[in-house]
Amino acid sequence: MTEFRFNSVMPHLSLQPYIAKMWVFESSGRLPVQERKLIVPNANFKLTFSYRNGIVANVGDKTFSQCENELTLTGMIDTPVILDPSDDAQTGTIIIEFNPQGAYRFFRLPYTEVKNQIIGLSDLVGKRAEALRVQLAEAGSVAIRLQLLQNFLIKLLENSEADQIYDYCISRILNTNGHVSVAQLEKETGYSARWLHRKFAENLGTGAKNFSEIVRFKQFYQVYSSGANLESLKAEIYDHYYDQSHFIRAFKRFTGTTLTELQNSVNELSTKNFTS
Repeated sequence: MTEFRFNSVMPHLSLQPYIAKMWVFESSGRLPVQERKLIVPNANFKLTFSYRNGIVANVGDKTFSQCENELTLTGMIDTPVILDPSDDAQTGTIIIEFNPQGAYRFFRLPYTEVKNQIIGLSDLVGKRAEALRVQLAEAGSVAIRLQLLQNFLIKLLENSEADQIYDYCISRILNTNGHVSVAQLEKETGYSARWLHRKFAENLGTGAKNFSEIVRFKQFYQVYSSGANLESLKAEIYDHYYDQSHFIRAFKRFTGTTLTELQNSVNELSTKNFTS
């Protein structure tokens, strides 16, 4: 039986406002073929370093391969991801997940172009990222790698500035569990929907409406993936969706399957990756 370990790491104090979670994932091999290796969108960007074995990710209809000792950035994901080690062997990966107010503080990127993409950080940032990748590959322990990654991010943070209007809108969406409308954001900020859409595209890679839909589904899926049955969640479903068909469309969009099919195949990889 394949064993998994999810070791949570506390980020440096200066990084904590921007990092949703940081953890080390290790496994003894692949999941059995019949097991679903589903990762549901959670609105976080991911900086990933594979120090043992590699990772293969199917994002929608695209396949991305991350080799051993490769450093990658995953953009905003709004489609289900199927994940597995490259080889059926021991795997070790460091994952830093930036919250929606975090990634733009470190990387000035064309975020619409990295949406639903997994790209080598060296291709996005250049020599600094390549130098870091080499250091990570040569490091003798996971602890040293974690320190190198955090030092790199702390240095990038020195030259960053907050985008206050964008941060305000993100906070409103998160605090309302995805239920504040773009029209309401217009009223509260004094900026047009078109301007707000451009601001979200610059810093997130997707619009406020799409982001809200991800956040709304996240509220349901966090409870569902922790073991709650559908009957007990009916009231919660209608707190977030107009009717059953609205919910079914969202569930199919973000998981790629039906509720009944997924109910029988949720496993530790999909739950802990999403909620830990």
